[in-house]
Amino acid sequence: FLVLLVACSDTKDAAAATVEKYLSALVSQNSDLISNLSCKGWEQEALLELDSFQAVDASLEGLNCERTGDDGDVALVVCEGKIIASYNNEKQELDLNVRTYEVIKASGDMRVCGYR
Repeated sequence: FLVLLVACSDTKDAAAATVEKYLSALVSQNSDLISNLSCKGWEQEALLELDSFQAVDASLEGLNCERTGDDGDVALVVCEGKIIASYNNEKQELDLNVRTYEVIKASGDMRVCGYR
């Protein structure tokens, strides 16, 4: 039983950690990492989202992601915190808790495949 519990918690941590890495790559405008953390069907959408941050300085504040459940083979991850985007000395805060990220295991790694 303990082995099963540890294995489940590792999966939870891996899905949440993947979303945290994805969001960090997004604000640091790291297109290679965004591609590596995205599933094939989401990669183009992720790169479009990355493009929206090209003209701003962005940072993460209070980032904490947790797996909240599953939908079949999809892990559902919700994050707390904000993306702070600054353009011409104007700051905009984007709350992260308005999206539930979908994460799947593909080619042995956890990958972000969109959000709800």
